[in-house]
Amino acid sequence: MSSQPVQDALARVIEDVVAPGAAHVDASGEFPGKQIDALARAGLLALTVPAEYGGGGGGLRDAAEVVRELGAVCGSTAMIVTMHYSATAAIAAAGDKETLAAIAAGHHLSTLAFSETGSRSHFWAPLGTATAEPDSTAEPDSTAEPDGTVRLDASKSWVTSAGHADSYVWSSLPLDADGPMTLWLVPADAAGLSVSGAFDGLGLRGNASAPMTADGVHVPRTAMLGADGGGLDLALAAVLPVFLICSASMSAGLTRRLADETAAHLQRTQLRHLGQSLAQQVQPRAELARLRIEADRTWALVSETLTAAEAGRADAQLLVLEVKAAASEAAADAADLALRAGGGAAFRKESVVERLFRDSRAARVMAPTTDALYDFIGRALCGLPLLGDVA
Repeated sequence: MSSQPVQDALARVIEDVVAPGAAHVDASGEFPGKQIDALARAGLLALTVPAEYGGGGGGLRDAAEVVRELGAVCGSTAMIVTMHYSATAAIAAAGDKETLAAIAAGHHLSTLAFSETGSRSHFWAPLGTATAEPDSTAEPDSTAEPDGTVRLDASKSWVTSAGHADSYVWSSLPLDADGPMTLWLVPADAAGLSVSGAFDGLGLRGNASAPMTADGVHVPRTAMLGADGGGLDLALAAVLPVFLICSASMSAGLTRRLADETAAHLQRTQLRHLGQSLAQQVQPRAELARLRIEADRTWALVSETLTAAEAGRADAQLLVLEVKAAASEAAADAADLALRAGGGAAFRKESVVERLFRDSRAARVMAPTTDALYDFIGRALCGLPLLGDVA
């Protein structure tokens, strides 16, 4: 990270709050509220808010490094922060000064609400609607254009921090314009907005990725982020790079922790009948070596992707598309390897490796999924549009 104070603040929060509570968050499935509050108080939720609004003025590399450290300790907390940074990117790109100031003040958590029941992981194809409603206080014979409000109706399938965020970057079909989607900032206390199910996942058990429903939610037209119909462009330009790189960083942190836990296991576990530790056996050492190579290779790709994005290189888009797919598959494969290397000790529920094994499965199925990213990468390599008919 570029700032030593940021590194120090993160290390303190992880040591004092995040790490001690990680096992409980996983076992109970509880939202890590204390962890998120501690990160907010330390200024880490405001890290990427522009300095002019009171934030940390950090870039994507700063965000990625925060998420990597969190991912090595508590996947649920890392996922919540990833979605918050992604939502903050949309809010900043749209210039919502009030919300940026609230995030900078340390009392506002945001998240994305893209995936829907009818289109699932195809986040670029919302089915939820936005309908203009006239201002009921306007004079009946007035010729002025009414400000009015907008009614949102949708069934979202997965919303991280559902019921815990202060706002949701919400996608819908356009209000009036052409285009695939429009984005809105929906406050958590909006009437008609509800969490419509529970989350009991295999991994990332505390990230509250529950379904949500908008049933006649009314927001002002000023809640629109960017242009009507321009939501996909905003999502692709501002949100997707943050989500993909931070998600990959979370996988990189998880993979590094798997290598660390495996090394510790090999050193402390004794084969008493041989008078040797597992660290003195060739095969376990080879498995550890493979784990560490995967951890270093994964972070190297993340770092190179960040460098390409920062420099505006021609290959930046391709690397951004590659990084989550590569990192999520590497983390899942590394977790398989760590589970074998740790044997029965790693298989127990109290094992950190067992928890990381389950957490490692999540990134594969988060939109855009690994399979969707493979298609995007292939399209890019063939000079085809990322979305739409290729015939």
